[in-house]
Amino acid sequence: QVQLVESGGGAVRAGDSLRLSCAANRLTFPNYRMAWFRQSPGQGREFVAAITPIGLSGPTTYYAASVKGRFAISRDNNKDMVYLQMNSLKPEDTAVYFCAASGTGGAYAHEQTYLKWGQGTQITVSS
Repeated sequence: QVQLVESGGGAVRAGDSLRLSCAANRLTFPNYRMAWFRQSPGQGREFVAAITPIGLSGPTTYYAASVKGRFAISRDNNKDMVYLQMNSLKPEDTAVYFCAASGTGGAYAHEQTYLKWGQGTQITVSS
């Protein structure tokens, strides 16, 4: 059974940085588009960032407007890992962050596109 396991969450102050990691087990990892979503209390899951499989010119990355320029998604196909580097964190970044995997079809920012999900890791940013 495919497993996505997130790690790296925690409590930080505004302006700090964190790096989230997601380990993909029993997944043909290089073929999958990987993404991060987040969910705040009482809200639905919100797209954060996505990264395509590595093609001839390298992977393509996508970001939500709210995190563009502050967050960076990357992948290591040798380790079956995807990362989310989060800089200049803000209190509004507080949420549970989920790793997700999908095939290459579908809209990268739509939750329904992703069939595999991790259990989530909590990020709390205080002002």
